[in-house]
Amino acid sequence: MDTIGELLRRWRHHRRLSQLDLAIAADVSARHVSLVETGRSNPSAAMVLRLAEQLDVPLRDRNRLLLAAGFAPRYAERPLGDDALTAARNAVERVLRAHEPYPALAFDRRWNIVMTNRAVEPFLAEVDPELLRPPVNLLRLGLDPRGLARLVVNLADVRAVFRSRVRRQLAAAPDPGLAALYGELLEPGPEDAPPDADVMIQMIVRFGGRELRLFSTITTFGTPQDITLDEVAVESYYPADAESAAFFEGPGPGLTGSGPA
Repeated sequence: MDTIGELLRRWRHHRRLSQLDLAIAADVSARHVSLVETGRSNPSAAMVLRLAEQLDVPLRDRNRLLLAAGFAPRYAERPLGDDALTAARNAVERVLRAHEPYPALAFDRRWNIVMTNRAVEPFLAEVDPELLRPPVNLLRLGLDPRGLARLVVNLADVRAVFRSRVRRQLAAAPDPGLAALYGELLEPGPEDAPPDADVMIQMIVRFGGRELRLFSTITTFGTPQDITLDEVAVESYYPADAESAAFFEGPGPGLTGSGPA
């Protein structure tokens, strides 16, 4: 098992900070940072969390730092359906419902969908049932020919967007499971090229006899103290032109139900 010093040094290197940089940010001496990293000083739980805060360590990994230093984990990880997360779950549901008639969904750090609004459901109607077995993974759903990939006109662009986002995730916080998913679905090939776009990259979907042009935004919790909330994100899709808006705002795909994926 890694020591607290080894873990802190690894995170510091990952953030490309010197011991002095970290010390100044955490308002401690560079000597103290050095003593902690080399195991010659045992940090308090408060010091572990102070250094983790300056290193922007995710809550899941802050627990690992605390355990390595001999302290109990500080942050709970509850399922989104837990009673303690009722207010947060209701907030996510309100965001999803308020975005109708446009599609929106919530997913976790490994892109497993945890909740959708009703506007997503028509697009899943012809997806291979194998891809809809929980946990439903958004990357697989979007890139597998048995899923939504066959509907996406500019699949290379969409794959490039996914690739960029997952790379940023891995740069922010290494994760073996996410890295394996990247290797499976997003490893670039010689034919891949950066997407070409003036303002933002649109996703063009051929559905219902039309080509729908969509762009998306991401919403996260601002001050989470639970691992689940720290890792959940809501992706909301918007029509990029009047024709796409009319499809969703008219009879269009219809809204058939709401709730968890």
